[in-house]
Amino acid sequence: MSRILYFDCFSGISGDMVLGALVDAGLPLAELERALGSLVVSECSISAARVLRAGVAATQVVVRERGADGGASDAGAGGPRGHHQHDHGGHHHHDESHPPHEHPHRSLAEIVALIDRSALSPAGRERARHLFERLAEAEAAIHQMPVDQVHLHEVGALDSIVDIVGAVFALEWVGADRIVCSPLNVGSGTVRSAHGLFPVPAPATVTLLGGAPIYSGAVQHELVTPTGALIATEYATSFGAIPPMTVEQVGYGAGSRDHPGTPNVLRVLIGRAVDRGEAGRVVVVECEIDDMNPQIFGTVMDRLDDAGALEVFYVPVQMKKNRPGTLLTVIAPPERRTAMSDVIFRETTTIGVRYAEVDRECLRREIVTVGTPIGEIRFKLAWRDGRIVNAVPEYEDCARLAAASGLPVKEVQALAVQAYGALQSRTP
Repeated sequence: MSRILYFDCFSGISGDMVLGALVDAGLPLAELERALGSLVVSECSISAARVLRAGVAATQVVVRERGADGGASDAGAGGPRGHHQHDHGGHHHHDESHPPHEHPHRSLAEIVALIDRSALSPAGRERARHLFERLAEAEAAIHQMPVDQVHLHEVGALDSIVDIVGAVFALEWVGADRIVCSPLNVGSGTVRSAHGLFPVPAPATVTLLGGAPIYSGAVQHELVTPTGALIATEYATSFGAIPPMTVEQVGYGAGSRDHPGTPNVLRVLIGRAVDRGEAGRVVVVECEIDDMNPQIFGTVMDRLDDAGALEVFYVPVQMKKNRPGTLLTVIAPPERRTAMSDVIFRETTTIGVRYAEVDRECLRREIVTVGTPIGEIRFKLAWRDGRIVNAVPEYEDCARLAAASGLPVKEVQALAVQAYGALQSRTP
């Protein structure tokens, strides 16, 4: 069974919350320090502490930058972490009574040099470089400047660099085959940045979120930071509810603030996939047609298939004025809804469609080849909870062998089922 990691972002996500959650789930802090390499030895130190957030115990990872005298001080103490006021995820939040601490505004090349000083695997260093390239591209688009001129004051502070490089190592350490993320609670209100006051989510965060599903909760603070948006969209292969899984490890990563009534934590679930088939969302698009040449329906089905439909079928219906008509139903991935509507309006005479998104569950399928006295026949197997619940010979194979042997198709099907049964009885 495949290994799954699930980011439960009911209170947002940030880089240090990812680190805290994975340390809480079992990642040894010493292993994280080793992976960060000379970043930790010469530039900063990291520590982990158990804290409470709205009564929930969680782990907070803290980065302390080394001063000129070799001592350690909280990275960004007294000011916003990097560019943004990381109200939940950063190690520090903005204190209006103190002047902001200025972090170095590192260029992409300078950050890449720091990454190369880490002890990440070659693949990990490449992934970390790619992450910062995404950040630089987002900043360049927002500020209308070339990428090589961007200085990442947004996340150029050393603690944010540690967050991203550390997250790359931590997720390698987990070794998940699949990473799924919940919809992201981005918070609400405004956030102060180096460029002024912006609504939540901030411009860089919006850019990095891309097509990820987001929503605003009741907490009046920034809950998804640029580093959190970056990690979630880089690693998650899908967004949605917790997939069928058995949970083996749970980790809670703490943000810096303690919001009353809402645990300011990122929850990470790690475990094994449960073989419950393929679950997901589909869109159903329908319309009735009573005034079209029936010869056209075949072409419509072909066009819909070409446009990405999962299923297309027709049902005879009785329509208004007692006219016989046809109900056209299309099932497709939600993102293909517009394409389905375009084909229907272009190829048919209907002037309206209706649609709805629904959940569906499909059994895991497998094709095996079974030898029979008259030739090989493919079987489609359906699995649920680790066992075969259906085994059906492919009709086309049976029809082909029936024509070649002169036997009725039903006899060939019986031969196939008999051969499959004998094969199963010999399988340990």
